[in-house]
Amino acid sequence: MSIFIGIRHEDRYKMERRAPLTPKHVEKLIKHYKLDVVVETSPKRIFKDEEYIKAGAKISNDLRKCSVIFGVKEIPDAYFEKDKTYVLFSHVIKGQKKNMGMLQKMMELKCNLIDYEKIIDEQNKRLIFFGKYAGFAGMINSLWSLGLRLKEQGIETPFLKIKQARSYHSLEQARNAISEVGQYIAENGFPKELRPFVIGFTGYGNVSSGAQEILGLLPVKEISPEKLLSLKERDKLPNNIVYKVIFKEKHLSSPIDKEKEFELQDYYANPEGYKNQFEKYVPHLTALINCMYWEKRFPKLITKEYLEKLYKKGNPKLTVIGDITCDVNGSIESTVKSTEIEDPIFVYNPFSNEISMGCKGQGIQVMAVDILPSELPRDSSNGFGDVLVNYVKPIAIADYDLPFEELDLPRAIKKALILHKGELTNDFKYLQQYL
Repeated sequence: MSIFIGIRHEDRYKMERRAPLTPKHVEKLIKHYKLDVVVETSPKRIFKDEEYIKAGAKISNDLRKCSVIFGVKEIPDAYFEKDKTYVLFSHVIKGQKKNMGMLQKMMELKCNLIDYEKIIDEQNKRLIFFGKYAGFAGMINSLWSLGLRLKEQGIETPFLKIKQARSYHSLEQARNAISEVGQYIAENGFPKELRPFVIGFTGYGNVSSGAQEILGLLPVKEISPEKLLSLKERDKLPNNIVYKVIFKEKHLSSPIDKEKEFELQDYYANPEGYKNQFEKYVPHLTALINCMYWEKRFPKLITKEYLEKLYKKGNPKLTVIGDITCDVNGSIESTVKSTEIEDPIFVYNPFSNEISMGCKGQGIQVMAVDILPSELPRDSSNGFGDVLVNYVKPIAIADYDLPFEELDLPRAIKKALILHKGELTNDFKYLQQYL
């Protein structure tokens, strides 16, 4: 009996052009794993229908004959069919209100839901992710934003030669362009008013790793957060260096009880016992690249109140916030909305609490694109699918009618099964309170 798997057309965002599996992965699934692959036709996907046909797939307007459907982003409620298995980024694990209706619909139809975000190894590290590509695109966009914003302030920089990530045909082309800018900086340096040129990173996972990799194409010197506070004598500093600072949890928050030392495990277990201490570093940064995971339990990094105080002292050094994490009204309160690829940046005015799209206006420049990996759709889809392809057959051939305990799935996949026959599995029972 044929086993049909489907790859759906992404319709959550206009500029979502990624695919969970690319033509090269489809060819492998058909030739080596003997699966039948149906690809939902798409006018905007970075991989054309013809590429999938050449790989051996069937193209269709719907995926009705498929028992397992792979996507990238959330799916409209009307799309779901009874008893089917869906594999996607569902964005429900934090109880996100906007997606509870989707989860409820899947439960009513007795669907199975596997979420990429929860496919993790024994050390709880994610196995399948776009995060590094979010870092790549987010850093490219942040450097591009810096060039635009500094020009608005009357300062010409080589960053004006950098384009938005989506404007490059490939990641390699973007790297080459940024490397040229790096060479220019090494030879000519920065204007005096920008020295020292400092870019700070929060987080040290996949997203941060990707962003730092792009920054590494410039002449970079890494310094500690402690060293940053004494980096003041600009005339004595080299003029052709980008200083990089990585902030870890102990730099972001400190115990409210002054007698206590910072303890990472205690911080995660009892975040209410900690307060922000990141604000002392902010005035020394040219740009902040926010790459860290954050929940409401933890102290915020930059509040609206703090930005208002900062701007009352005059225009600060901090010029751009690249909020790759993109939690609206989250750790960075100036991220009052997520942006789309077509209109990716805005200026947040801390006095009026209003924004103006683009790079003009009073306040801080914010880059907060919600689907950054889709700015590098071909590269990110290939990287993602290279890992996912190894799990497709076990997901496709599993008998989901069996009790959960008897399900024959790789352990990492089983841990990511949020719904089994429409029921929340044990690790995800907590979501019931949000429904």
